[in-house]
Amino acid sequence: MEQLSPQLFWVAVPAVIAIFAVYSMGLFGGNQFPVEGRTVLLTGASEGMGLEVAKQLAAKGANIVIVSRTVSKLKEAIKEIEASAKFPDSQQFHYISADVSSTGYAAPVVAEAVQWNGGKAPDIVWCLAGIATAALFLDQPTSLMRRHMDVNFHGSVEMCHAILKEWLAPDAPVEKTPKHLILTSSVAAFWTVPGYGFYGPSKAALRCLIDDLAQEILLYPQNVKTHLVSPGTILSPSFAEEERTKPEITKILEQDDPRQTPEAVARLSIRSLEKGHHYVTVSWLGDLMKWSVMGGIPRNNWIIDTIGAWLVPFIWIYVQFDFYHKLRSYGKKHGHPSLWKKNEA
Repeated sequence: MEQLSPQLFWVAVPAVIAIFAVYSMGLFGGNQFPVEGRTVLLTGASEGMGLEVAKQLAAKGANIVIVSRTVSKLKEAIKEIEASAKFPDSQQFHYISADVSSTGYAAPVVAEAVQWNGGKAPDIVWCLAGIATAALFLDQPTSLMRRHMDVNFHGSVEMCHAILKEWLAPDAPVEKTPKHLILTSSVAAFWTVPGYGFYGPSKAALRCLIDDLAQEILLYPQNVKTHLVSPGTILSPSFAEEERTKPEITKILEQDDPRQTPEAVARLSIRSLEKGHHYVTVSWLGDLMKWSVMGGIPRNNWIIDTIGAWLVPFIWIYVQFDFYHKLRSYGKKHGHPSLWKKNEA
């Protein structure tokens, strides 16, 4: 085979990289997140970002089920969502009152949604319920950490478990159009600052969870996509309460951070999902923090760790391919995971 000339090589390599980048951004992939005529279940959607997401998805033709604790807020939210509908005469809307921090809440919620949806599981589930308290670590009781984990982490874990049991059941249909499981984390999952010692870990745990689920789901024949939405500062109703307890040093450290409205965060998140992104960020800060997951953590050796951070993305090209190949191959070889224990007996 004739070798490439050095001049052609240095033209070809950037061209290949550019083409790969364009496809990675989803510019030629069409809408990877169609919602028209599909049913979307959202937790924490009675106000703030969750409500805006519900309204914007309704405007794209989705049927919406919202979940939150307070019935009065849910009723008002449903009115706003209905007013946003693309097809008011045919779209359907429903609310369910539930506390996501309560053990066992998710299975009854999913069961009610399935019954309301004519016996079919929702096509898309987006967990948006969350709390944020900003204060120095030692100024907070550890019970508050449990509260953050109960709402932000365990609330999502329970919903993931309940809906995936529906989507990935042995008799669940294998469809061309994927289901979508979306968790709402935060840029604090990539790197946090003093004042978010209880909030940050609860969001970082979601990052670990979604990365695990993205791999485990490959073992099943059904078509399910996973996503992690990681916004920064959202000017939602809860933001004022967060500011009330926030230490001054925290305000100083994040004073230049972008502050976005719930409407903007919802719009940018949906746009990123339509491109097929797994990690969804909605600002330049989010992009930088996502690209630099090492962030500002202390280095063992500045030279070695910095060079390692440059090399790791190239290593992951092989590692991720290898992992995913092994997972898919194992799933095809051993069949549905529900049969593994029987086959091993």
